[in-house]
Amino acid sequence: MRDGYDEHPVNPLPSVVWLLSLPIIATELFFAMGQSGLIGGPGAAGWRLDALQKFAFSPQVMRAMIETGQYPPAQMMRVLTYPFVHASVTQAIFVLVFLLALGKMVGELFSGLAVAVVFLGASVAGALVYGLLPFTQVGLYGGFPGDYGLIGAFTWILWTRLGQENANRLRAFSLIGALMGIQLVFAMIFGARPDWIADIVGFIAGFGLSFFVAPGGMRRTLERLRRR
Repeated sequence: MRDGYDEHPVNPLPSVVWLLSLPIIATELFFAMGQSGLIGGPGAAGWRLDALQKFAFSPQVMRAMIETGQYPPAQMMRVLTYPFVHASVTQAIFVLVFLLALGKMVGELFSGLAVAVVFLGASVAGALVYGLLPFTQVGLYGGFPGDYGLIGAFTWILWTRLGQENANRLRAFSLIGALMGIQLVFAMIFGARPDWIADIVGFIAGFGLSFFVAPGGMRRTLERLRRR
């Protein structure tokens, strides 16, 4: 066989990206089969709502747990389950597109464990900050905070490379700036939900976690601190 003929025409996705995507894909297929009548009977029409009630994150419940000092495991787990349930197929598709694209780009430099830490860590951070704010009442669901965490990691990669090239590091933040501009336009047209707060926190968490989970990240951070 000639050189290069056995190579993949497209770089395969890291396995961790598929592992993070699989619950979303499986859940949406399950809902689709239920709505089409293939499984579940008449009760299948309410499966999506049931999943949101069981797995979405409730800021009000979190504040109640803090006030009472009681933390039931089933409620605590919602900070990890909410990224995998969505209010619609459209929302799930957008989350998957970002997860697959950004997961591939970040996974080319980060280890599989690091990608998972960024996605899940950003999701947890987004939920906790969202829940601590007294004016948030709407439940949190969907993988966008985790996706924004991957955007933060990708921004960190660009920021690091620009620094090595002695270029303007602010250019690394052009992607998040464009996305927030798009969100602002949609908010002006369709009205805003407060879940954008979790997205921003997810981005910050993903950027910050990258200092520690990227290859040599902790070492580089300590070297910068010593130089100061």
